[in-house]
Amino acid sequence: MKIVVTGSIAFDYLMSFPGNFSEHFLPDQLDKISVSFLVDSLARRNGGCAANISYSLALLGERPTLFGTVGKDFKDYGAFLKNVGVDTSKIHAVENEYTASFFANTDQKGNQIASFYTGAMQHAKELSIRNISGEPIDLLIISPNDPKAMINYVKECKEMAIPYIFDPSQQIVRLTGEELKYGTEGAKILILNDYELEMFKKKTGVYDDHLLYLVEVVIVTHGEDGSVIRTGNKTFRIPVVPPRQTLDPTGVGDAYRAGLIKGLINRLSWESIGRMGSLAAAYVLETEGPQNHQYDLRRFVDRYCSVFGESEEVRELVKV
Repeated sequence: MKIVVTGSIAFDYLMSFPGNFSEHFLPDQLDKISVSFLVDSLARRNGGCAANISYSLALLGERPTLFGTVGKDFKDYGAFLKNVGVDTSKIHAVENEYTASFFANTDQKGNQIASFYTGAMQHAKELSIRNISGEPIDLLIISPNDPKAMINYVKECKEMAIPYIFDPSQQIVRLTGEELKYGTEGAKILILNDYELEMFKKKTGVYDDHLLYLVEVVIVTHGEDGSVIRTGNKTFRIPVVPPRQTLDPTGVGDAYRAGLIKGLINRLSWESIGRMGSLAAAYVLETEGPQNHQYDLRRFVDRYCSVFGESEEVRELVKV
């Protein structure tokens, strides 16, 4: 099946703060914040939402097409993704720009304060899904990207009848309420975390059950409390997979999405789809950076069954 992943492709600059952010904000002075956090470490990693999703999908045995823009500093990163099994042929290089950059500071509770420099990503709006040749697209995910690009891709998916997942997450801040409603209406899935959902409701004026009039399925992640999948009149509560160790939360949500997509394209039950997302997320939490985890599909399925119990439909993935 042809899976296209749109969204950011970036370098992640990851920092660690040996304390808790919440202890250093004054509730009565949030309108004039001026805080500096001295960090203990800094590492540069390959990242970006779309690239992270594509990386985990490749580990799961897929060959996703990564669609986005990068800068003149992308050569080694591109070779890395191609070697893993990602189709990088639809990545557009902007020679006079640098690849987008994500700067994240993580405290001891896993909370993050982050900033994002768009760089080459600002040119994503100049690309068109119509230029992706070859076999028909079975599923496309619109993950955080240049805001105009995201809405352009929604429009093209609707016009071309391409099933798509709408994943606005970090860009909820930049998208208008009308744009969020437009992206959601007609999508196969809307996926957000619990905080983003509240922002979505506030900006769109669309609440709870009314969401399901716009979109077939709503998936909300709740951090250590797992995730919830709502489809029609059914609700599935998905637990987290206990990590073997906890090192870095960066990219956990992207891996969750990759697990979901793998289960979705194989028409698994919603419970299995959600659990695959949870397991994919755990692998990232156990490593530093969003693309340092390693496994193959067989090892993934073995661990799935060891955590959730034997599953004939999940075991079948290895036989496909």
